[in-house]
Amino acid sequence: MARFVRWAALTSATALLVGACSGGSSDDGKGGPETSGGAPTSSLPSSLTSQKLDWGECKATDDSPAPGGDWRCATLKVPLDWSEPEGETIGLALIRAKARGNDRIGSLLFNFGGPGSSGISMMPYYASNADSLHERYDLVSWDPRGVAASEGVRCRGDKEIQAAETVDATPDTAAEEAAYFQDAADFGRGCEKSAGKLLAHVSTTDTARDMDLMRHVLGDSKMHYFGISYGTELGGVYANLFPKNVGRLVLDAVVDPEAGIVEHAENQSRGFQRALNNYLRSTGQDPEEGTRKIADLLDRLDANPMPTSSGRKLTETLALTGIVLPLYSKSSWPALTNALESVEEGDGSELLALADGYNDRDPSGRYGTTSHSQRVISCLDTKQRPTVEETKKLLPEFEKISPVFGRFLGWDTAGWCHQWPVDGQFDTPEVSAPGSAPILVVGNTGDPATPVEGARKMADELGKGVGVVLTWKGEGHGAYGSGSDCVDSTVDAYLLRGTVPEDGKTCS
Repeated sequence: MARFVRWAALTSATALLVGACSGGSSDDGKGGPETSGGAPTSSLPSSLTSQKLDWGECKATDDSPAPGGDWRCATLKVPLDWSEPEGETIGLALIRAKARGNDRIGSLLFNFGGPGSSGISMMPYYASNADSLHERYDLVSWDPRGVAASEGVRCRGDKEIQAAETVDATPDTAAEEAAYFQDAADFGRGCEKSAGKLLAHVSTTDTARDMDLMRHVLGDSKMHYFGISYGTELGGVYANLFPKNVGRLVLDAVVDPEAGIVEHAENQSRGFQRALNNYLRSTGQDPEEGTRKIADLLDRLDANPMPTSSGRKLTETLALTGIVLPLYSKSSWPALTNALESVEEGDGSELLALADGYNDRDPSGRYGTTSHSQRVISCLDTKQRPTVEETKKLLPEFEKISPVFGRFLGWDTAGWCHQWPVDGQFDTPEVSAPGSAPILVVGNTGDPATPVEGARKMADELGKGVGVVLTWKGEGHGAYGSGSDCVDSTVDAYLLRGTVPEDGKTCS
């Protein structure tokens, strides 16, 4: 089971499952000469900076059919190792639909989170949310390095993935603990075998540098960008490296840049428990009592997995995964209610279907690779490697934060990058961006995966006069396009007219 940070794949899976069951300043957004706080593009070889993108018909992917219409795809050549820009290159898959109107601002790049979500698959799906932006922007996304069509990493096969789902992610015995860490080590070895030398070059910093070359090749003097979930961390790292190239950046569903691996797990324990409490209140249940019932259910499944109509068993870990998925969107709460009611009747089929949606498993038993890319990127980013002993000491506090999610997220701090084949790069990402244009940072008070507190921390880290916070009192992961006219109009005004809202503006 992947840690709870993905956004794009979760949003589309949730939609499918639910279907089945105040003023400021402004600028013109054009920017001046191309300069940067990192390596300027002028220092790169012309084979990179002068390349022409050959836009053609998009092909179907493992995740989605060919989009057709105005969508066109191309491949951007970037260095495998940014410390050797004249060395070996890899290809990044891009997708674009040109601006519909005549008053074009430039390209607007989207990253949908993960890390590991495919922009090629997600951009056409998300485009309806960005309809107003499409008038003045080319909508652009890409598969970052190590993801899907851009040298995507696959660390194990479908049968191995299904077998791994039987591993207890909250081990209670020495045997379960040994199996848990053996599985983690095996996964890392599989990634190393699949990715080879790429494994050391899929970091967020590498991708941020890719973005600036992308900006240059697309012909934009400034970077206009919309990052969601993990995409906010990527946007912050970009702003730190290239503050003078920042145009209009929106960071929605913000990852706390000050949080290390343990603090991030604690944040998510609080966030998902907060969302679960809100869900339980919406059904007329007392949150404390409802939480206790769900925790008891998970304990029962830990001892005796439940049968399903597919012949597979609903384990504790799969049940927890199934509970997590609908908490990402309030519109999916009824699906959670139906699944829990079915479990009480002894049928785990609906909750297993929700878990499969999270795990990118289709009805034929094929799995996507988002969680593989997610792990290789995040384990290269962080050099923190909590030991088993350190994690065990933390477990009581995690369970106190959330009786439902705490144990899983606590164990995850040690298991996620256990015996990882390459060293991590930093404790926490550097996102300070002195000299950058204002960046709009959007938080949602009911966000389970990236709790709202991270928005203010990101803004503070970006620096005074740079980070501008917009808060929505809503539910679900992400705010833009989630039902708030106030949020949508504020973000649109910033991206389309350069109107920066007052820092601290709240939409209810």
